[in-house]
Amino acid sequence: MQFVLFLGNPSITFMTEELIISGCLQNHPTAQRELYNRYSPKMLSVCYSMRKKREDAEDMLQEGFIKVFTQIHTFQNKGAFEGWIRRIIVHTCINFLKKHKKFSDSVDLIHASYLQIKEETIPSIMQAKQVIECIRMLPLGYRTVLNLYAIEGFSHKEIADMLDIEESTSRSQYTRAKAMLEGILVKKNILERPKAQFSWLAGLKK
Repeated sequence: MQFVLFLGNPSITFMTEELIISGCLQNHPTAQRELYNRYSPKMLSVCYSMRKKREDAEDMLQEGFIKVFTQIHTFQNKGAFEGWIRRIIVHTCINFLKKHKKFSDSVDLIHASYLQIKEETIPSIMQAKQVIECIRMLPLGYRTVLNLYAIEGFSHKEIADMLDIEESTSRSQYTRAKAMLEGILVKKNILERPKAQFSWLAGLKK
């Protein structure tokens, strides 16, 4: 079915995903605009999770969607279309950070894994709106690995390959990121911590 057949038809008020893809394959501006409007808000959130600066996040978003449009012919309907877009955006963000040497940001290793968050709670916790700003407070290395592993679903091996680090480094960064994130959440009263876990404070206050 040709995308062009639907143009100017007042009965068409919503473009299906199939129609959007078909139109983008023909480089039609209407379909490209619809794709961008539909998916850019979610993808901007992905960019913000990687980089706190608004300008950088918007640059990553624009660069990512350029790749989406130029690579859309490679989408083979294996898996969700949104997931395919998201993966391109994530890789764009990583390449942007590496290109501009953003990973040179210092990482505080003092916050070792003295706190533990149950693994299964990470994805649900990180989806909460009030937690997004807390995640953005993490050092870049921690924030990136946490997002890639817990939210985007990459394995530590994939993360290691993307960031040019050892797999063990990805694992340790993730563990420390969880610990630091929990500390921030507790401090902001978003997450409760059992009293028993405050025992480590005893040795700090004399």
